[in-house]
Amino acid sequence: MAAPDPRTALIALNRFGFGAKPGDLDKAKADPRGFLKAQLRQPDAALIDRTLAANADLVGTTASIQASMAAAMQRQMERANATATQPAAMASSPPPAAQGMPPPAMMAPAMSSPAMSSPAMSPPPAMGEAAPMAGMAKKAEPSAEDKLFRAEARARFDKAISGDNGFVERLVAFWSNHFCISVAKDNLVRASAGAFEREAIRPFVLGRFADLVFAVEHHPAMLYYLDNQQSIGPDSRAGQNRKRGLNENLAREVIELHTLGVDGGYDQSDVTTFARVLTGWTVAGREGRQGEPGTFFFNSNAHQPGDALVLGKAFTGGGLGQAEGVLDMLAHHPATAQHIATKLVRHFIADDPPSSAVARLAKVFTDTGGDLRAVASALIDLPESWSAPATKLRTPYEFLVAIRRATGAETLADPGPVLNGLRALGEPLWQPPGPNGYSDLASAQASPEGMKTRLDIAAQAARQVKSPGNPADLVDAILGPTVSADTRQAIAAAESKPQGLALLLMSPEFQRR
Repeated sequence: MAAPDPRTALIALNRFGFGAKPGDLDKAKADPRGFLKAQLRQPDAALIDRTLAANADLVGTTASIQASMAAAMQRQMERANATATQPAAMASSPPPAAQGMPPPAMMAPAMSSPAMSSPAMSPPPAMGEAAPMAGMAKKAEPSAEDKLFRAEARARFDKAISGDNGFVERLVAFWSNHFCISVAKDNLVRASAGAFEREAIRPFVLGRFADLVFAVEHHPAMLYYLDNQQSIGPDSRAGQNRKRGLNENLAREVIELHTLGVDGGYDQSDVTTFARVLTGWTVAGREGRQGEPGTFFFNSNAHQPGDALVLGKAFTGGGLGQAEGVLDMLAHHPATAQHIATKLVRHFIADDPPSSAVARLAKVFTDTGGDLRAVASALIDLPESWSAPATKLRTPYEFLVAIRRATGAETLADPGPVLNGLRALGEPLWQPPGPNGYSDLASAQASPEGMKTRLDIAAQAARQVKSPGNPADLVDAILGPTVSADTRQAIAAAESKPQGLALLLMSPEFQRR
């Protein structure tokens, strides 16, 4: 029996995962396809384990996050009120400076604007905040949404860096980008972006596509991001009383991006009608009158009454079930199968997806009713998955995770360096420039500026490795026989171990998958 080819193990680890950790090649080389399919069979493989000590800062559900933010706002108001009454109460007391103490400072806001709440930095002091005395400087308290964002980011990074389910995590990243939201929208979306991924993406990436679509489109973060809470049926009770209009954002993106695709055979009338059907899909407010704050709520007063015709199919009766019927039809539409298959093949195999591979994957999607576990397994079985050259360039997220896996990093105490790296590479976490998400085309990653930034990141990462060892040994451990003679020679000729490691991380064999 012929010995297993280690090159196929590297395809399994790089094309389908985040790259090898030392020792991974031995795990994958005996049966690379079986190595990947075993990940798909693991129960709850995509879920974040909130019982781990490292994930203790995860608040939980979006409703819990809303409650946490409301509590932070209440504390802010109480501090502001206390500060406002302080001068009168202390009028007869000597000034703080006379007592040898620094003057009291205005409290930094508990909830900042998106521009002030960078994922890599705490918000600056509030306008008018008194400067602390020398030696008494105190770091500003991070905003409530910043704490939530960073806790979610750390949990996501840890699972990708230290875990053994690289293919499943790549699927999570793929679907999170497919159904993307942006934390630049507002503080509520910023605070709940990680919970959106945990609640609406991770539980369904190996389930039915229709269930994934339902979870995503019902989620408060998506409803806020695409402004559906502002959409009112013109003929609804609320529309007649308030004279407010229809918002088509959610309807358009569900059809154009999430399901059928831009060439899916719909027209503007389908978008407008679906937008009317989606009216009333909103979020329960902080007061709790409509249900638990921060949860999905169907507001019948804002829902456009009457029957609807979408893609030639009638949906009668109105109500919550009307939009759910349209979603189910879209999730099972042949154009959706083609759109999803094309995106998966483009992401995992080639920028120009082979039509034969797309056709086979679309057929599995259709035949199984959108079973995403079966689709992922079929992706593994495609001959093109193992024969196509490694022309895809790792996305910024994949690159940063691959670096930490290759250099032996385990749990991530501080998500800041990875968040900073993503921002420097132009793809900040959960903040795409539009609802179509980040591009994963090689041309989008290979700009001169982008490659220079990758070089800077690789050099910095190499310098920070405490015991880098011999880079030549690491080449064999994570890249094996795929490394060219030129790359080996360059690493061997490096003036130092950090320089050799940086050359490895910037090699074509490491950059491409």
